[in-house]
This record gives sequence, structure tokens and C-alpha cells, in this order.
Amino acid sequence: MELVNETLVREFVFLGFSSLAKLQQLLFVVFLLLYFFTLGTNAIIISTIMLDRALHTPMYFFLAVLSCSETCYTFVIVPKMLVDLLAQKKTISFVGCAIQMFTFLFLGCSHSFLLAAMGYDRYVAICHPLRYSALMSQGVCGGLVAAACACGFTVAQVITSLVFQLPFHSSNQLHHFFCDISPVLKLASNHTHFNQMIIFLLCSLVLIIPLFLILVSYIHIISAILQFPSTLGRYKAFSTCASHLIVVTVHYGCASFIYLRPKSNYSSGQDALISVSYTILTPLFNPMIYSLRNKEFKSALRRVVGKTVSLP
Repeated sequence: MELVNETLVREFVFLGFSSLAKLQQLLFVVFLLLYFFTLGTNAIIISTIMLDRALHTPMYFFLAVLSCSETCYTFVIVPKMLVDLLAQKKTISFVGCAIQMFTFLFLGCSHSFLLAAMGYDRYVAICHPLRYSALMSQGVCGGLVAAACACGFTVAQVITSLVFQLPFHSSNQLHHFFCDISPVLKLASNHTHFNQMIIFLLCSLVLIIPLFLILVSYIHIISAILQFPSTLGRYKAFSTCASHLIVVTVHYGCASFIYLRPKSNYSSGQDALISVSYTILTPLFNPMIYSLRNKEFKSALRRVVGKTVSLP
């Protein structure tokens, strides 16, 4: 038997911003400011919801969970990316890469199902207002969040196992700034169609099932709103759903572009650009879209600030 001298990959080298060598310090400053602003915005939203009893409702409970999820989501990717922008050697260990992918997928998949739960909340509020308190009790809300996390954990565990059980012998240069599925798979020495098929199927289900549930919810919502007698009532009902629809469009638009394309259409440059949007910009804008468009939240924020300022 002929022995093949192959060395196992023990670490990966990120090349995500290597083509922008002269701009990396500027990118560091810009991304750092955006990151701090994201953390501050989400912290304000979570603390306001916790401190103001008027916001202790299912809708704001889900918003607080969303903000917490967005904050954890950025912790997984952005600090490492900021360090790499200033580092000469941009590396991550094999195990560290697997942990980053698992955590990123867990939060991302949970996020998809959480958006579906928020769509169901809007459906109950508009279509069954008299039964809203019973149908959206604390136990139900907690169960929906737990189910979203369980689905995210399961999908992340399966995909990460399928990716990192493949052999990595050749290149360790990752054309991305974090351990995403497609760039890591591209480095595997031996692809199997079964692994790729299962990964694509799981990614599709994580996007299609929650999106289908959201569409069903909004079909019922729109039917109910169109039956409202007053134009003002229809406008108020639509306005409560507008923020959720904007977040859903951005989330599923970016995710579909990245994970539901044929492998032949993979482009490291395009993926890096889209990834910057949903790892830095989306966690910043999503909670702001919910809060800034909401008069009730702004009133609560003023009350919380007023109480804080008035304290001796």
C-alpha cells in the first residue's frame, strides 16, 4: 500500500478582508463604533422592557428575547473579526472554528423560529384579541422560545457534525472572516453528496418552515384587518405588523441568498459583503426598527429615563 503524506489541518487562516489591507484600520474603527452602538441599543431595549411594567406583554417579551439573541449573535463573530483586522496572522483553531460555526448556526436558526413565534403573536393579537391573554400566557411564550432554541440547537449540532467530520488535508485558507458553512466546506478534502444534501435540506427547512408559518399568520391577519370597519383601525393594526415584516424581509432575504443558492454560484466576495450586513448592520437595525416605530416603547423609555434621573 502506498502511504500518502497528508497533514491534518489544525487551524484556519481568515482571508475575508485581505484584499482591503490598506483599509483594515479604518474598517476596525467603523465596525467597532457600530458594534458598541449595537450593544448599547440592545441593552437599552432589554432594560426598558424589564423595568417598565407596561411593557410586560408577550410582544415585548419576544422583542427582549430578539434583542438578547442579536447581542449574543454579534459576540460570536464581531470581537474575533475586530481582533483580526489589526492582527498580522488571522487564525482560528480547528476546534474554535467548529464552536464558532455551531454557536452561529444555533443563534441564527433559533432566530428564524423566533420570528415565526412573533408572527403567531401578532396573529393572536389581531385575530383573537379577546382570547389573547389566555392564548399567549407566560407558559406559552416561554414554550415558544424554548421550542425555537431546541430547533436551533438540533439543526446546528447536525450541520456542524456533518461539516467537521469531513477530512481537511489541503488548504487552510478560509476566504471569509468567520467559519460559515460554504467557505469551510470548500476546504474539505473529500466532499460527500450525502453530507451536502443533508446540510442543504436542513438549511432549506430552517428557512422555509418558519417563513411558511409567518405567511399563514399574515394571510389570516390581512383577512381580519380588511374586515375592520374604520380606516384608522386598519392603519393601527397594519402598523403593529410593519416592523415585524421589515425584519422578516431582511432576515430571510439575506439568509436565502447565502444558504439556498446552488454551490456553483458561491462567491466569497459577495458572501463576505452580505455577511457584514447580517452580522453587524442587521443586529443594529432590527431592534431599532421595532422600538423607534413604536410610540408605546418610546413612552416607556421616557418613563424609565425620568425615574433614573430623578433618583437621588
